[in-house]
Order: sequence, then C-alpha cells, then structure tokens
Amino acid sequence: MHTPTPLSRLRASVRALGLAVATPTEGGTPPLARAASPWLRRLPYVVAFGFVATLLPVTVTVLVDDYEVNGAIAGALATAQTVPLLLAVARPLQAWWIVITADVVGALFLLGADGVAGRPWPWTPMIVVGYLALMVAVGLREPRRTLLGVWLTTGAAGFVYELVRPDRSDGIQLLLFVLSGAVLLLAASLRERGDAQRRLVEQETISEAERARRTLLEERARIARELHDVVAHHMSVITVQADSAPYRIEGLPEAAREEFSTIAASARESLAEMRRLLAVLRSEGAEGERAPQPGLERVQQLVEATVRAGVPAELSMPAGLGPVPPAVDLSAYRIVQEALANVVRHAPGAPTRVSVSADDGRLTVLVVNGPSEEGGSPLETSGTGHGLVGMRERVRLTGGTLDTGPLPGGGFRVAARLPLALAPAPEEPA
Repeated sequence: MHTPTPLSRLRASVRALGLAVATPTEGGTPPLARAASPWLRRLPYVVAFGFVATLLPVTVTVLVDDYEVNGAIAGALATAQTVPLLLAVARPLQAWWIVITADVVGALFLLGADGVAGRPWPWTPMIVVGYLALMVAVGLREPRRTLLGVWLTTGAAGFVYELVRPDRSDGIQLLLFVLSGAVLLLAASLRERGDAQRRLVEQETISEAERARRTLLEERARIARELHDVVAHHMSVITVQADSAPYRIEGLPEAAREEFSTIAASARESLAEMRRLLAVLRSEGAEGERAPQPGLERVQQLVEATVRAGVPAELSMPAGLGPVPPAVDLSAYRIVQEALANVVRHAPGAPTRVSVSADDGRLTVLVVNGPSEEGGSPLETSGTGHGLVGMRERVRLTGGTLDTGPLPGGGFRVAARLPLALAPAPEEPA
C-alpha cells in the first residue's frame, strides 16, 4: 500500500487550493468563499491586505524622497494606487478602473516633479508590482474579451506617454505591457482549467445519478417481472380453477358454489391490484397512477370477505367520517387489510372487531382479535414481520402513530392513529 509522502500531500493541497481559487464565483463573491475553513475563506483578504500594507508606505516614501513629490499628493496617489487591491478581492474590474485612473493621473503629476530624471516613468516600480497583483485578480474573474480590453488599455496608456515625453521613457511601460499580458494569460488559463474541471465534476455527478436511476429502474423491472411470472401466474390459475370448479365437479352444494365464487372474486381483485403495482414498478406511467385506490369505503368488503373465510368479524364505522386525505384513506384500508389477513393466517376462527372512528382531527383504526376458538392449526406458524413493518411505514409517512402487540388474555391488537390534516413534507437539505 502506497503511503503519501509529505511532499505529495503538499502538492495535492496546493493543487486543491489552486482549483478552489480558480473556481468561478458570483459577482461580488470573493474566491474561496465556499471553503469549509474560515481561515481559508479569509486568505484572499489577507493577501490583498499584505500587498496594501507593503506598497502603501513604500510608495509614499519613494514619491516623496526620490521623485520629490509633495507629501499630500504622494499620499493621495499612493492610496488610490494601492488600497483598491482590497476591492479587487470581490470586484476586480471596478478596482482596475480606479487603479488605472490613479496611475495615469500619477504619471501626469510626475511630469512636473523635480526628481523624475533618471528614474522609471510613467510607471514607478511600486505601480508595476501592485498592477501585476491586480491582473491576477482580474484574470481569475473576468471573461476573455474583458481581459483583452484591460491589456490593450494598459498598453495604450503607456504608448501615449511614450509619445508625449520620449526622453523621459526608459521602457518600463513596455515591461508592464508584456508582464500584464503574461499574467492575464496565465490567470485566464487557470480559471478556464478550473471551469473545465468543475464542469467535468458536474457531468460525473449527473452521470452517477443517471446510473443510479437506471439501476433502480432495472431492479424495479426485475421485481415486476418476478411478480408477474410467479404471483400473477398462480393467481390466474386460482381464478380459473375457482370459476370452473362448479362446472367440473358435479353435485356441489350451493354453499360450496358460493365459496368458489368468493375465491374467484378475491383472486380477480388481487390480480387487479397486482397489475396496478406492476404498472407502477415498470414506470408504464399513468394507468397505474390514475387507477382508483381502495379506501375506507371498501373496509366493509374486507370484513365480509374475512367472515366468508371463517373468521367471525364485525365492523364499527360511522356513516359520515368527513373528508379524509387520500394518503390517510389508503393507509387506513391497508392497515385493516393486513391486520385481517394476519388473523386469517395466524388465528383462524378468532372473534375479531374492526373499529374506525374520527375525533380531535385524527382517524383511529383499531383491529382487535381474541384467541383462536377453532381446534385447527393456524395456516402459518411463523411470519416474516413484513406486514407490521409495512404498517409502520405507512403510518410514519402520514405522521401518525401505530401500536401493536399481543393481548394479556390471548389475541392481538393493532391500533393506528392517523392525522386527518397532513402537514407539508419537510424540504430536503441542499
């Protein structure tokens, strides 16, 4: 296993810092504004302040002592030429306008100064250093067309002074023109490289999301295929056998014919719900979504089907419950459906009571069964617990509560309280 050396870690940190600096930000937002460390976010201002704190006193001293400029004028020129570097952290183009104006005006004042002879003109060495630092900020933030305009304006200003006083010029304007172009080109290349890497990261993120979505769709399609091939096939066989039994078997009593008819109807209903589920899983759009979902109006049918299955069940539900949200309506139906199915599987013949009521802005669903009163063994001696998990998930989605557990004298209790006014779902964090 390769262990990174301190030098490689330093290189990686410098590369990451360079990418963060070159990452474009909105206007008025300084570089590294999105960095996690507060010290890193302050770094551009620290660097700019370092330039200002160094160049300002040096510029004043050189203008007064070497160029023999009046102290007040030297202080004003030095301030206008250096302090805008702090503004360049967030708004480099505006800072450039101030600095180039101050530099041009300063060159005019130096024309009449007594100490200009034999010294750099129209730009002083401090102007060159501060201007190149400003070009880094401009190159990292502005588009190519703006950078070209800045560079040509810099050269034009120096060329004009070259024409005005060629005897005073020592080539420093040409030096600034070449160096500023090189710095702008380097900074723009770094910024464009950061743009390309940022777009690449965004594209990789989108591709990863698309791959995850495709994997999810493939898994849903596989589940739908398995459900269709296994469950739907067997339910279809049960439906056909139950429908044809009265014609294939002679001498069936009327009670047996009704039982076969009930089995066929239940199987067809299960097939219809299975088809809706398959349509949703396969994302075949809208047919599964538009199909009417069962609700409290069909709880009576659930209880009657449970009675036909040999479980003495009764229902207590007032006629007018008022408006019930669709999600709560469906959840209440599924809770009763799963609870009654558990009674049929695990406690055949147990007296069962289903109660649905509304009070204090909540819908209460209660399914209680006693111990099994038949001598036969239950249809299932063990369960996976998926039914209770599904109940809890439905209740949690609606913001309700669920209480399940065995009763002291035998039997089982399922109690759910669902809100009749659903709260809006909380927003996901960015």
